[in-house]
Amino acid sequence: MIPRAAVAAAATLLLALTLTACAGQPADAGTPTPKAPKPTPTSAVQPAATPAPIETTAPEPTCETLISPGTVDALTEAGWTAEAKEFVIGGVSLPDGLLCFWADYTVASDHGQLYGWSEMSAADATEAQATLLAEGWQREDGPEGIYITENPQFAMGVDEEGYGMTYLFGDGWVKFADTKQGLILIEWPG
Repeated sequence: MIPRAAVAAAATLLLALTLTACAGQPADAGTPTPKAPKPTPTSAVQPAATPAPIETTAPEPTCETLISPGTVDALTEAGWTAEAKEFVIGGVSLPDGLLCFWADYTVASDHGQLYGWSEMSAADATEAQATLLAEGWQREDGPEGIYITENPQFAMGVDEEGYGMTYLFGDGWVKFADTKQGLILIEWPG
């Protein structure tokens, strides 16, 4: 007699083979079928165009925009014109800065007014201040920044408070006028 367990195992195997044969096979069972790509819509939505950034360039200062319009009017009414000069402070050249000498150039005279402004690195400001102080200029700290002014003994002209040529060093910039009071006329950058 055949053991029951062997009969049960043979019957299970026969049933599995029968079911597999009935299921059928794909036409080409040896080659796997690649997945079809997902269909794409014919009218794809295009992303909104990003506008190009607007390039804003700050205007360059001129002798006419460096100081207040009222000062420019008063100087031109007096027949004065401005000439841009090289801006150098104590051996530190400021090629991107502007120094203007306003005067009546139709007559021979040393009478005029100076106004200057420039961006300035902290290292250049430190060097310029050290050089000016070594030459006898005087330092005065104020809420606006550091004032370095010429010794009044040697000044060609002074304002009502006794200040001659004066630099005002701020955070990343410097202003210059032939008197400390003249600094208030500098409006750059506007």
